[in-house]
Amino acid sequence: MKPTVVLVHEAFAESSSWNRVIDALLSHGHPVVAVANPLRGVVQDAAAVTDVVRAIARPVILVGHSYGGAVITNVERSAADIRALVYVAGFAPDAGESCADLSSMEPGSTLGPTLQFVDHGQHSRDMYIAQDKFHDQFCADLPRREAELLAVTQRPCTEAALNDPSGPDPLWKDIPSWFIYGDEDRNIPARAHAFMAERAESRFTMAITGASHVVGMAHPHRTAEMILEASKSTDLVDAGHD
Repeated sequence: MKPTVVLVHEAFAESSSWNRVIDALLSHGHPVVAVANPLRGVVQDAAAVTDVVRAIARPVILVGHSYGGAVITNVERSAADIRALVYVAGFAPDAGESCADLSSMEPGSTLGPTLQFVDHGQHSRDMYIAQDKFHDQFCADLPRREAELLAVTQRPCTEAALNDPSGPDPLWKDIPSWFIYGDEDRNIPARAHAFMAERAESRFTMAITGASHVVGMAHPHRTAEMILEASKSTDLVDAGHD
């Protein structure tokens, strides 16, 4: 039985950001669910993804992009038969760590100065990347016209979401993980990605030369290949092999 691939998008993006990866996975006969990540906070968003995962009656591979990585890290273990985690330029926080902590642990992130805010009162505000800075900051290796469309359709996350501490029991501590990221990521420094992958004892880590933060969009086939490799590892479990 092929596992269902559950894709969780990041802040400043939406489910359609996975379209190219989805196409590649579907061509290999994989069931896929692209979750609409609420982007309200790690606890709330992980609960929403947990509900989706709980409704899937087969093994699951969780895939998270950027902030989506923090979300899949906090999905409830008991929700389903979770076989693998794939971090696509994704945060893999330890207990108590936030996305902001991890993105600032190494020099190189230029996200902060590009952000704009919408104040909702009561200490709550949403964050966007300024449209005129979106291409260079978020997706420098995509065509400019495509970046303009992504900038217009971006979904905001709360300021609190990127500062929320991760829960006490990260899934990567006992569920196999794979990591793929770009060495030109301007949201999360490449050295932070490398640190998280090594700490999680990644089964395989791929750093793509020249790739931006949207490695799944710019390099969908490599991203899909990594997810498929994670799927093959679950097939070995089903077959009774090591």
